[in-house]
Amino acid sequence: MSDVNETKFKFTVFLLSGIPGQESNFLWISIPFCLMYIVSIVGNSGILFIVKTDPSLHEPMYIFLSTLAITDLGLSIVTLPTIMGILWFNSREISPNACFAQLFFIHSLQCIESSVLLVMAFDRFIAISNPLRYTSILTLPRTVGMALLCVLRGAAITLPLPFLVQRFPYWRKNILSHSYCLHQEVMKMASADITVNNIYGLCVVLLTMGTDSFLIFLSYVMILKTVLNVTSRKECLTALNTCVSHLCAVLLFYIPFVGVAVIPRFGNSSSLTLQISMGYVYMFLPPVINPIVYSVKSKQLRARIIRAFAK
Repeated sequence: MSDVNETKFKFTVFLLSGIPGQESNFLWISIPFCLMYIVSIVGNSGILFIVKTDPSLHEPMYIFLSTLAITDLGLSIVTLPTIMGILWFNSREISPNACFAQLFFIHSLQCIESSVLLVMAFDRFIAISNPLRYTSILTLPRTVGMALLCVLRGAAITLPLPFLVQRFPYWRKNILSHSYCLHQEVMKMASADITVNNIYGLCVVLLTMGTDSFLIFLSYVMILKTVLNVTSRKECLTALNTCVSHLCAVLLFYIPFVGVAVIPRFGNSSSLTLQISMGYVYMFLPPVINPIVYSVKSKQLRARIIRAFAK
């Protein structure tokens, strides 16, 4: 390492914990993680391929779904290989620069996913409340622009995080409690005042997850208000059915996030196993479940998948 880094680091690597206390079961634990990785890669890549090759799916909902699939694919690629390296080869070492890069990609992809879920809620609101003007409001250029804005927003908000942790000296300890690098974990290793990092991290959460979840909730309140005014029960159920897959994705993303955000701040040392478990649920279930839910609930996607297998 350079002379500058030698003065900042007492050690040359961070050590990832894996799953403390379960080292003897790593081989068995690796099986579900490997299956999740395969399902996530195949499922999300399949959605991207189907949407790209089928012109009838070049609609706002499927463009947003493709953006969500890219985000889930990125989260799987950034995190699961690190975990598989620990479970298969006990490869726990990660250089500081690689750790800082990983935390940037993890947090930026999470922010992007939150933004995409928000614009998908907006898409469902327009489709239900104003179906006649749906295509004129959500034109293809506008839809692509909204998807790109989600990506830029997530990257811009989280870009300072690696630089904020890179400026610290690390002399005390280097063992992270997860199998991947997170901002809130890395900054605890610093031998310096982390007040600025704490404040900025909280601002990122409030400006992204907090704002997005509130606006999604508001969107569904307005959707329910619109649907309840529909006289036909069949039409009401049909409208609500179009929201089921998105609502599942929202709950799957935000409920574990609340646990991940709250437990480390208000829990105690005895909740370490719970923190790690919630982290795995939050990080890995959405990339696995989202393509399954959308493939089952979307008639067009389901028909395209069946046709592909039939061939």
